[in-house]
Amino acid sequence: MRQRRVASLSIFAFGFVLGLLALCWPHSLDAQEALPPTPADIVTQHDVSMKTRDGIALYADIYRPRSAGKFPVVLMRTPYDKNVNWAVSPAYRIVPRGYVVIIQDVRGRYTSEGEWYPFRHEQADGFDAVEWAAALPYCDGKVGMMGASYVGATQMLAAIAQPPHLAAIAPNMTASNYHDGWTYQSGAFEQWFDQNWTSQLAQNTLQRRIDENTNALVGSPTLPLADYPVFNFGQLPADSKLTSALAPYYADWLAHPDYDDYWKQWSIEEHFSNIAVPMLQVGGWYDIFNGGTLRNYMGAKAHGSTEAARTRQHLLIEIGGHAGFGRRIGDVDFGPHATENVYTDVILDWYDFLFKGIQNEFATDKPVKLFVMGANEYRQEDDWPPPQAQPTKYFLHSAGKANSLRGDGSLSTIAPKSETPDAYVYNPANPVPTFGGPLCCDERHMEPGPRDQRSVENRDDVLVYSTGPLPRDLEVTGPVTADLFVKSSAVDTDFTAKLVDVAPDGFAQDLTEGILRMRYHVSPEHAALINPGQIYEISVDLWATSNVFLRGHSLRLEISSSNFPRFDRNLNTGEEIKFARSLVSATNTILHDGQHPSALVLPVMPSK
Repeated sequence: MRQRRVASLSIFAFGFVLGLLALCWPHSLDAQEALPPTPADIVTQHDVSMKTRDGIALYADIYRPRSAGKFPVVLMRTPYDKNVNWAVSPAYRIVPRGYVVIIQDVRGRYTSEGEWYPFRHEQADGFDAVEWAAALPYCDGKVGMMGASYVGATQMLAAIAQPPHLAAIAPNMTASNYHDGWTYQSGAFEQWFDQNWTSQLAQNTLQRRIDENTNALVGSPTLPLADYPVFNFGQLPADSKLTSALAPYYADWLAHPDYDDYWKQWSIEEHFSNIAVPMLQVGGWYDIFNGGTLRNYMGAKAHGSTEAARTRQHLLIEIGGHAGFGRRIGDVDFGPHATENVYTDVILDWYDFLFKGIQNEFATDKPVKLFVMGANEYRQEDDWPPPQAQPTKYFLHSAGKANSLRGDGSLSTIAPKSETPDAYVYNPANPVPTFGGPLCCDERHMEPGPRDQRSVENRDDVLVYSTGPLPRDLEVTGPVTADLFVKSSAVDTDFTAKLVDVAPDGFAQDLTEGILRMRYHVSPEHAALINPGQIYEISVDLWATSNVFLRGHSLRLEISSSNFPRFDRNLNTGEEIKFARSLVSATNTILHDGQHPSALVLPVMPSK
């Protein structure tokens, strides 16, 4: 019997946003919604077994046309239950277009055998699944893949294994590096996502343990009857011991804060040269993995092992990603065009073009399509980043009192000369709270997407730098960085940065954000504590955006040292995060003068 699902977006929101994008938003997971009846022209086979090279049985459901013939396969490999409505329903739209759809539970999840451990088996198992699918009697030998989030990771990891019959993939909202941009970001632990995801994954693991250890005969001799053990594996351990028993990978993540061989073994970025197939990368400006989506496109285009991999890459960036789909995300209504480019429709066109030679938009359009916020419409580009965007520095200015909205911080394209630095006290016992942004995967407890940032900007430990109202529209499309000169009283601390679009009424819409843990400011591979009081030049990666700052709006940059609980608090002590518990306040300083010209660097598009 399948475990009862928690009431929230939870695994639904994380596992496969295909349903969210296409058919099922925003259903609760309190109970599994009944599947629609299978159309008469579709043949369904449930729990079809496939043996991996090491003898593990993985189970899949197969949906195929009733008519005779051979068809391309679209394969989805998921850790989130192959039977849920959001996974199955798209098959009823894809199969009638002349495809076989296969949805497989990955190793150690739901119906499939083996032990679950994120990423570990997806290369070999993905290779085996593709080749098994290609050999089915109704397959024409071409296999594509689909899916979002971890289901996108199963595609990327299969692609770098190079199964001969894999012809293309369509990863939606997934990362390029499972250290940076998944478990960590620029050295900071992605605490909200990591713990949230772990708790959700552990539910099925616990259910499997219960199923494996439930036998009334074992406990039947027990007297008195009141002592009957309902399960046979003894008393569950409590707290962190239960975490270790059900999710040992969580402890491994904490034990490997450096970008070391543990992460490199399955890092996509280390293996771009192994990618041999065309890819359609889909992301979202408020998606937690959007940095990886963009790197996957650029990396395969530059380093793919075949001409098809290098020249037939496509990129689609929507708005919300894991933060949601629709015209309204967070506090912002993005207009009617926001609901265009539904994932199921897009991948159908993608595979029609590649597998059937249909001359649709993928044959004629430019390879990059972006939703431009502010203008609230899609636009096509020749490449990413748009080559016409000009890196433009907006320098930080103040008289040393940029703290909060009440301060005197400003932004200007004029370089500073002699100015007083800005300082604030970062107290990890009172961190700056996360408010919106690229969050996953529990909307009930932390709402993602664009939110009005003024409550955060009213804190004295947040430095606020703004332009005045802009005299004309200003489009920013491309990667965003904050190049800062900083110092700290601590041996380690964090610096955060956030790009904000301020409307005339004061509404402060967060666009993109970043963080840097100072012990990793030189290299993600080797931690090194800093010298208190020493000035360091750093670059905080805010990933990317596409937004038109409309006339009368203002550009704003927020700088602080925490964004909790999205990222773990830096306790400022330099201790290993796995065991650290002592909290120390730090005085952190941003310099902006002639010798230390701190600046926000924006990709400004030519005015039209």
